[in-house]
Amino acid sequence: MPDATTYDRFIEQQAAALRARDTSPTSREQWATRRRALRESLLAAIGPMPDKPCPLEPELVGTLKRDGYRIEKLLFQSRPEVWITSSLYLPQEQKDKAPAVLVVHGHWPYARRDPVVQARCLGLVKLGFVVLAIDAFSAGERHPTISRGSYHGALLGSTLWPTGLTLLGLQVYDNRRAVDYLLTRPEVDGNRLGITGASGGGNQSMYAGALDERLAAVVPVCSVGRYQAYLKAACCVCEVLPGALRFTEEGDVLGLVAPRALLVINATKDAFQFSVGEAKKSLERTRAIYKLFNEEERLQHGIFESPHDYNQAMREAMYGFMTRWLKGEGNGSPIPEPKHQIEPVEELACWPPGKRPASFLFAPDLAAREANRLLAWQTTKPLDHRSAWEAHTVVMRAKLEEALGGLPPASDSKARQQDDQITLQPELGIEIVSHVREATTKANGATAVVVHLDGAAKALAQPLVNQLTMQGWAVVVPELRATGTAAPKNDAIAGAPDHNSAEHGLWIGRPLIGQWLADLRAVLQQLAPRPVTLIGVGQAGLLVGCAAALLADRLRGLVLLDSPTSWVTSTAYPSGTRMGLLAPGLLRAGDLPHLLASFAPNKLLVVGGFATTGKKLDLRGLESAFAFTRKIYRLYDADKAFRLSTEASQIVEEL
Repeated sequence: MPDATTYDRFIEQQAAALRARDTSPTSREQWATRRRALRESLLAAIGPMPDKPCPLEPELVGTLKRDGYRIEKLLFQSRPEVWITSSLYLPQEQKDKAPAVLVVHGHWPYARRDPVVQARCLGLVKLGFVVLAIDAFSAGERHPTISRGSYHGALLGSTLWPTGLTLLGLQVYDNRRAVDYLLTRPEVDGNRLGITGASGGGNQSMYAGALDERLAAVVPVCSVGRYQAYLKAACCVCEVLPGALRFTEEGDVLGLVAPRALLVINATKDAFQFSVGEAKKSLERTRAIYKLFNEEERLQHGIFESPHDYNQAMREAMYGFMTRWLKGEGNGSPIPEPKHQIEPVEELACWPPGKRPASFLFAPDLAAREANRLLAWQTTKPLDHRSAWEAHTVVMRAKLEEALGGLPPASDSKARQQDDQITLQPELGIEIVSHVREATTKANGATAVVVHLDGAAKALAQPLVNQLTMQGWAVVVPELRATGTAAPKNDAIAGAPDHNSAEHGLWIGRPLIGQWLADLRAVLQQLAPRPVTLIGVGQAGLLVGCAAALLADRLRGLVLLDSPTSWVTSTAYPSGTRMGLLAPGLLRAGDLPHLLASFAPNKLLVVGGFATTGKKLDLRGLESAFAFTRKIYRLYDADKAFRLSTEASQIVEEL
């Protein structure tokens, strides 16, 4: 029987199988081929970037003059209307162009202004480096709420996923533009650039070093481990590389830095995913790549007796490394940290409290802008004939299946029934249980499958189940993987009830919504050839939309009860939203109204609904939300087959 450990075991087995044949490259030619493919896969996974960079339009908003250096408070543009808040540290007694280091923060309470982040900036500038510290996308002064500990992950950062954008990709591009900015400064030697950060900032450092060859020295701190180790932990949305385990492991990503200088720092008391042991597994792969270039000396691994941090000893190791490889001085040994004075975080702010421009863009704003671009076809593409729409749906279904990670081969395992429960195996390694409620009056031969993403118990508690059985329906209620009694423990983070299981699915290229669709397919196969109506309660309505497009041949009708009406949002998803529904790139296929339109002319009933803000819609709001669906049903002269209502008591009557 499936339990709280079933899903995690399945994910780990899938990941291990994906990487089971990995080997180290044995020649530079072999690595060159792999390297090209890996870069292409990385860039595709992190999401689209602008075709050409926009003007930086830097703006100096303040200067702090200190003993031996100054700090410029700066804004510059990354994408059109997307502004980066930053601090530039400049040595005062500078005669020649100096090496520069880009400092990226992790999840420290005050982002770039945090004392832990300031410490390395101050140490570097006092050693003669130009230092640029920037706030990550939607963090620090770029968060909707500027406050201590404001968090850009979970239901804020994941708003990007349905569009194909990722928080990781936005950070990669921001860091690239930060390097562009450094190259505009007359004080900077563009041939001597480095990057460092810890935790999420270490993650940024690794990807920036891998994808931007202008960075000559790369120092990720308390961040390197192994992708498969992430499957045993929680991580921020900014660290998730969708589908990564389908094409690589972390050791090869680090290998993209070769033959440039790379120092990986780990702490002995860190979390498992950043542990020394996991890092050593990755670095074994990386070292084999450096060996191909005869540059093993440029790859270093520093291990410190410490918890998760970027402490003074780690900083001093970084100073020595940067000094050797960017200045050509010393042998890389740690350099004692110069005395420095941490600034009050308020001093480094680009704006006084409450003065940030109202037009400032955050992750949901960018997500909405990209979503509108992706969905422009609904008004610009001529879809006034059935043939045009049906041709479009072929492409739409292909894009949807790709976004969902593809449906696995169906299992040929026999179902097992005991009393009113049926156990199915949708694919190898996963079992689900369906609860069956037979008609309590004369059976009419119809069957309803009722789905709730909080589990079978929640679905069975719906008054609709009893109403259906009393009207002669058989009702099947599946407990989909990773839900209900099969939900992994400690899965909820920052308002997302399935935070970890959703992210773990993405690592193997299998968004949870696609896995749930595989479960539904197995249930429908078991019920064949009975006519089935699929009913999605609450957020399961979004899953029903995918079933409308990809499982329509097994369905006679669809019902969405109190469902969200869209994936598109310009604000963070409301607390309680399941991240498992947010498949990267799903909106390239279409939004919920478009997926449901592909079910025409079959019976479709939408009862109640919510905007992505969580606001409940009245009948007029539902008509507006599903205007496109109505348009397509009318193409089939099937207006009466598509019904909108706000009264759940009418569902059985409508069916």
